[in-house]
Amino acid sequence: MEMKIMEFIDMAAHNRLIKLVILAVVFDTVFGVLRAAKEKKFNSCAGIDGAIRKIAMLISLVFMLAVDMLVRINLIAFIPKAVREYTGTDTVGVTEFFCLLYTAYEITSIFKNMALCGLPVRKVWEAVRGFLSRYTDELPDTDGLDRVPDPDRLGGNSTGGSVEEYRQQEK
Repeated sequence: MEMKIMEFIDMAAHNRLIKLVILAVVFDTVFGVLRAAKEKKFNSCAGIDGAIRKIAMLISLVFMLAVDMLVRINLIAFIPKAVREYTGTDTVGVTEFFCLLYTAYEITSIFKNMALCGLPVRKVWEAVRGFLSRYTDELPDTDGLDRVPDPDRLGGNSTGGSVEEYRQQEK
């Protein structure tokens, strides 16, 4: 029994995709807190709902890793070819499958929070959103991104635009 527990801990500690999810959760939390500070209110990353969601993702990965130890399932056929080639993996268990889903979800949230913080990543956000739209219809909402001015449309600086646009942004 002790050997199985040590094997389980070793599998969790050396799984690259679990590490990627943890890293994405940390980055999303950081940018979510920065966004909350900028907007002076809690949001989906810097509030209790966001914390519960992130902890639930990590706990679910632990349980899925246990399932992978008990039942060997290869879900590689459910992964798009481009993603398979990028990750360089031949087998995808339940844990890795959900790691990829969680990572995609967190990456969209990271870029959304970065854009809402005022960082110049709108085009990256749109590219990520475009990539995901090829594989799913369930995309995150634009929650506030419609209010953030695109610097390219404002002549390259954030001080451009009309008074009416500014009044709309204030609302």
